[in-house]
Parts: sequence; structure tokens; C-alpha cells
Amino acid sequence: MQDKIRLPIELGHAIQRARKEGRLKATDIAARSGRARNVLYRLERGEDITVASLLDILRAMDLTIHLERLGMPTLEEVAQRFGQDEDDDDAS
Repeated sequence: MQDKIRLPIELGHAIQRARKEGRLKATDIAARSGRARNVLYRLERGEDITVASLLDILRAMDLTIHLERLGMPTLEEVAQRFGQDEDDDDAS
């Protein structure tokens, strides 16, 4: 998983994708992390949870966080974030 995460919803989608790709059940993650399933689901929706809960869930999923300088987003990242298509100019 090499996602560049800049928004809570992007983190949530990355966590959910990792869970599904790893065929991990929410109940198993909850049990291993000591957190309620609802906390995992809130994280996956990009909602606020505590940092301690985030780290417990990541640990339960055998994941970690790597920090790096933000830098400028690529044109592709901007287009994905704002849903722009090359044809959008023609729609007006």
C-alpha cells in the first residue's frame, strides 16, 4: 500500500481497502485492537477517532504509518481529488 494520504477520507479508504485485500473481518480487527467495530467503521468513513484508536487498529491489521514531506500534489492527484475530466470544459 503506497497511498499518499492528505485527507481523513483518504485514510479511511486506504484502511478499508487494506482490510478487504487482506480478507480481514471487522470483528477480528476489533478483537485484536481492543476497539469496537464502530470505531473501525468510523475510521473507514473518514470520521474522527482518537490517535490511540487509529494506532491500535493499524497494529491489529499489521500496518504502520510512514511520514514524509507533503510536497505539491501531482496533476493526476489534483484531478482525482476534484474529479476533473479533460472534457469538463466542454460541458458548459
